[in-house]
Amino acid sequence: MKQSIDVQDFINKRPLSAYQWLILLICTVVAAVDGIDVAVIGFIVPSLTHEWGVTKAAMGSVIGIGLFGLAIGSLCAGPLADRYGRKTMLMAAMLLCGLGSLGCASADTLASLTVWRFLTGLGMGAALPSATTILAEYTPERDRARFIAVMLLGFTLGSAGVGFIAAAMLPTLGWKGILVLCGVLPLLMFALVAWTLPESARFMVVRQQAGERIARALRRISGVRFEPDAAFTLPEMKPNASRSSVGTLFSNGMGLGTLMLWAACFMGLLVIYLLSSWLPTLIKDSGQPMEKAATVAAGFMLGGALGGLAVGWVMDKTKPHYAVAVAYLIGAAIVFVIGKGVSSLAVLQALVFLAGFFTTGSQTSICTLAAAFYPTQGRATGVAWMLGIGRFGAITGATSGGLMLGAGWGIGSVFAALAVPGLLAGVAIAIKGLRYGDSQDAALGGAGTYAH
Repeated sequence: MKQSIDVQDFINKRPLSAYQWLILLICTVVAAVDGIDVAVIGFIVPSLTHEWGVTKAAMGSVIGIGLFGLAIGSLCAGPLADRYGRKTMLMAAMLLCGLGSLGCASADTLASLTVWRFLTGLGMGAALPSATTILAEYTPERDRARFIAVMLLGFTLGSAGVGFIAAAMLPTLGWKGILVLCGVLPLLMFALVAWTLPESARFMVVRQQAGERIARALRRISGVRFEPDAAFTLPEMKPNASRSSVGTLFSNGMGLGTLMLWAACFMGLLVIYLLSSWLPTLIKDSGQPMEKAATVAAGFMLGGALGGLAVGWVMDKTKPHYAVAVAYLIGAAIVFVIGKGVSSLAVLQALVFLAGFFTTGSQTSICTLAAAFYPTQGRATGVAWMLGIGRFGAITGATSGGLMLGAGWGIGSVFAALAVPGLLAGVAIAIKGLRYGDSQDAALGGAGTYAH
């Protein structure tokens, strides 16, 4: 009798192997490199404005086009990854990041820098959803939230660490040297991914690739050898499944869940990007010295890194939707309290840390909800489109922060206003949880049951 293997059930029932930990490590390093490339432009702006004699407003267009490229890259990456493969798309993303950053290093005009930064943004936008999807599809459901939280911690650490890189390299190598480094790192990751990372076994099943390829990939993570005629299946494979990966996001009753994920990601990134972009300025304008402002802002980033791990751990122990929704709502409440006024700098620092802990922690965790919600044939698209829509929230946040400050808003008014999108993000995830629940996620996507 022909051996029939349910791929996700096979992965779920086996203990984690050393190779699965290696996949986590590779995806985390990819995320860290992506974080470096996203954040580096902010650290070289002062050198560029001085050397080229351009205004900060002109450099703002370069930053904006990079964020726009991130959004477009995310929207394009998902359907391509669902058609050609997660590994293929991740390799393309790393290649584009590397070549784009090297192009930025060679730029000698603002126009050429803008073009190269947009191309770099396309690669950056494609990298994270591709890595998230391949990690989710090789991770047992019981560990998925924690693994994705660890991977996204790599992005946060990369974004934060580039400041230390810039401080060490700018005096000797200048901004061009930093951009060359930001080009070399993704190219090295391109080679590592090509050599080490397997294509998703779930993707290969959906695309009806050769059984021996699927068996070889599963053998790498488990050591199990399968019968030569073994058949590999997935529970969500249906004859009437949508042929379009984008169409999958709204098929089989998933439309409301898709819209709620988009709303939460948009609102969450609006809050995070506004605060990460303008928090030092807000605190300085409130009367604190710059070094204190930088310390408080760093606490927001640190809180976010720890919050992502904590919320991911809670998701694996309880109802994932409600863990994320409650974290969003607590974050919104803390932001509102800050907006009402804090007299002590120490209290402000503690509250900003907690705001980052809950707001960024919940934002990190919705990638897990998206990966669990969608079936294999639309999973990369679901994660990527959610992140792509969210990037427009990031653009809105970064832009609106400047408009608020230009209109004379103080730190209290800005924080009070930001409680609203945080509240809306929490409500959106709560609605998704009430409508679907984990058992419905499993029925729709074959990957949403968090068994313990």
